[in-house]
Amino acid sequence: MLIYLRILKESFIFAWNALRNNKLRTFLSLLGVTIGIFSIIAVLAAVDSLEREVKGSLNALDNSTVIIMKYSFGPSEIPQWKRQQFPHVSYDEYQYLMRSLPNVAAGTFAQGVPQASIKYQDITSTGVGVVAVTNGFYDIEQFEIAEGRFYSDAESASGAAVLVLGYEIAQNLFGNSNPLGKQVRMYGHRLTVIGVLEKQGAGLMGNSRDGQVMVPVNFTRRIFGDNNENIFGQIILKPEEGTDDDEFVAMAEQQLRNYRGLKPEEVNSFFVNQVQGFADFIDTITGQLNMIGLIISGFSLLVGGFGIANIMFVSVKERTNLIGIQKSLGAKNKFILSQFLFEAIILSVIGGLIGLFLVWLVSLIASQFTGDFEFVLSPLNILIGTAVSAIIGLISGIIPAISASKLDPVEAIRTGM
Repeated sequence: MLIYLRILKESFIFAWNALRNNKLRTFLSLLGVTIGIFSIIAVLAAVDSLEREVKGSLNALDNSTVIIMKYSFGPSEIPQWKRQQFPHVSYDEYQYLMRSLPNVAAGTFAQGVPQASIKYQDITSTGVGVVAVTNGFYDIEQFEIAEGRFYSDAESASGAAVLVLGYEIAQNLFGNSNPLGKQVRMYGHRLTVIGVLEKQGAGLMGNSRDGQVMVPVNFTRRIFGDNNENIFGQIILKPEEGTDDDEFVAMAEQQLRNYRGLKPEEVNSFFVNQVQGFADFIDTITGQLNMIGLIISGFSLLVGGFGIANIMFVSVKERTNLIGIQKSLGAKNKFILSQFLFEAIILSVIGGLIGLFLVWLVSLIASQFTGDFEFVLSPLNILIGTAVSAIIGLISGIIPAISASKLDPVEAIRTGM
């Protein structure tokens, strides 16, 4: 063990001297490894950050939750022209499923309505996202009420002019004053504030409720109607715990097919999307992105490997005389082999660490310019980058190290003189 520690120490000294004495040559040789590691880890970090952000937006929903609408979360075999002819799901269909579908723990009907401007006295918040849902949404998505309450079943059914404010909207309109019971104007109507959501923090996918408000869906239905092509509906159902997901989806499909009177040979005119299926789809996409990034970055690493091999061949040539002296004093072939292998690995790891540092630096800068989306260099990616650079050094240095270990001591001393 001690001899290998000594070899490692000497190899590090030789590698450091190579860096110090031949700065330009070493810089150019390590540049390939640095660029290669930077490319690979940058891709992995970006994809991991995107995957974490997207999945974080789904955490508020249980994986077994299904979302029924005319659109599909993922690819579909149904032609686009045919999908465009599908009708939007309706409030009546939601009520029918809630009555007829077994094992439903919670359900809600949602409308995708336009953003709105909300005014209180002389203060206006523009571009506010409006979440138009029935009160069953409170039992489906994980969010907390900081002040007041969520609207009741009766208020939901009647489409009462009430709303729950996101934290940011409440701060913009009311500051530190109590908003409960105050009236605001939205879509040309007066609504009474009955609650304020807990602060969530923003997210890439718009999953944060801070900049949104929630209103009964029947309130927006009176304004926009049920036949507006620009207003799409969604039926969101959460099955009871322990319910078989596939069976639940099949039952929901059959019930809605019955309601729409579809014949057995006709395809579904709607999609039953599972949150878990969307998460799996994201895994597939990120896996493909990672693979493409690794293949492209691999070419940079290949160039970097040649650079390390080149500098090691030069190092062997420069130290031929020293190798001959070491072997004449009893140094074994494996000692010389290990010395040059360690040196190649150390040089490559130095290049890899520089690449990791650049990724970390770029991630900090990118996070500042992308607002709420945070690029994160995970410990796993750091480990991957270090390991890959070490492997590249090992592969690149093996042939020069073998050639050095097989030198004849007499010839080596004579050649180096």
